[in-house]
Amino acid sequence: MVRTAQDIIIKPIITEKSMEGIALKKYTFKVSDAANKIEIASAIEELFGVKVAKVNTMRVKGHLTRQGRSEGYTSDWKKAIVTLKEDSKSIEFFEGMV
Repeated sequence: MVRTAQDIIIKPIITEKSMEGIALKKYTFKVSDAANKIEIASAIEELFGVKVAKVNTMRVKGHLTRQGRSEGYTSDWKKAIVTLKEDSKSIEFFEGMV
């Protein structure tokens, strides 16, 4: 089964910490659990038309949540921090948020 770029990159992560990385050309995304670094890099290059220098990935554990008496955990997910090359243009999606 061939995955498209939209299947690999689920959504951008918009937090204060991730916004600080934009000055260093580091962008944070929620990605598919099955995606590897090479697939993530090619998906970012295809979607945004930029050049990727490196990709760092990490697994994020789900948090404990409660609703009244019942409790459970949110889903585990995978996060990717994508660093762009120096000569690459920035991702326009994030520009309006800084």
